Amino acid sequence: MSDVESPAYVPGHGLLKGRSAVITAAAGAGIGGATARRFLEEGARVLISDAHTRRLKETAETLAMEFGPGQVTALPCDVTAEDQVQALFDTAEHLHGRLDIVVNNAGLGGTASLVDMTDDQWSKVLDVTLNGTFRCTRAALKRLREHGDGGVVVNNASVVGWRAQSGQAHYAAAKAGVMALTRCAAIEAAAYGVRVNAVSPSLALHPHLVKVTTPELLEELTAREAFGRHAEPWEVANVIVFLASGYSSYLTGEVVSVSSQHA
Repeated sequence: MSDVESPAYVPGHGLLKGRSAVITAAAGAGIGGATARRFLEEGARVLISDAHTRRLKETAETLAMEFGPGQVTALPCDVTAEDQVQALFDTAEHLHGRLDIVVNNAGLGGTASLVDMTDDQWSKVLDVTLNGTFRCTRAALKRLREHGDGGVVVNNASVVGWRAQSGQAHYAAAKAGVMALTRCAAIEAAAYGVRVNAVSPSLALHPHLVKVTTPELLEELTAREAFGRHAEPWEVANVIVFLASGYSSYLTGEVVSVSSQHA
């Protein structure tokens, strides 16, 4: 892996003070967990969810000890189950009295050549990554439309939604779908003052990714990066903070590449 140093961690500046947020797939050391921490550092109250109940509980306890129990709550949620998605957003409104920001981070990857890929492998990745984002976006927009005072949705896409990568047909199709969903949702939601954007990371390294990826592939992907290193999850989270904040008030329907690899 690259020995290029990552930049210094950026402190919070109160950019999301007083805002309430739902963040999916927020347990663990990846982009979701980094986003939850960054939102708390920026003053938001967060409801985090994940399909992994034990990791979610541990993450929530750690964050509550640091930021206060009133700032972070957790609720398990499988984004492939509509009843659990509805329960998540109902809980957010009950806890916080309102909903301001939704970060759709839940996704599922995998590697399989197209000719050997099973229907189940294809469907499972599409159901979590694309359909799950659709379910959560739909639930969020229904509530934000009813509230009538704006709001923000930020989806997590990927550079493979733009570029080709062997063994990633299902994941690439799902993430390209997330990009298209983001653009279409933004046009509809603009009518009631809600913004919908997405981030498109390339290589944000975290322990789970290391476990499911070969060192050779990580070396190859790192070599493609302009800075000669992978992104830290919090660097992607910083862009999500920007998209969720008032600094991006005129930005909607955009997919922001958090890398040099737009194509």
